[in-house]
Amino acid sequence: MKKVLVVDDAAFMRLSLKTSLEKNGYEVVGEADNGLKAVEMYKMLKPEIVTMDITMPEMDGIEALGEIMKYDPKAQVIMLSAMGQEVKIKEAVLLGAKGFVVKPFKEDYLIKALSKF
Repeated sequence: MKKVLVVDDAAFMRLSLKTSLEKNGYEVVGEADNGLKAVEMYKMLKPEIVTMDITMPEMDGIEALGEIMKYDPKAQVIMLSAMGQEVKIKEAVLLGAKGFVVKPFKEDYLIKALSKF
């Protein structure tokens, strides 16, 4: 069972992601509502996969991704973003994101993206 850290500032989105992931055999080991907490939790929990929202308070997903990749260059981070964030998605991929899922997400697409790891 792969361990996942879910990062999104919207509680309903974290719940939706957690429900979909657990239903498909993933273990959600932690949740963060901003990038600062995400980096701290990544270091503490050492998840195998991170789902990372792009737009969040305190530290956005791009900055958090950069910090996580500095800490662990092999981190498996999937970015989640709303439509119209193509520039941010390209930036995330250049920083080391392993993929992205558009929100609102379709469960099968999310699981397909995560199943590569």
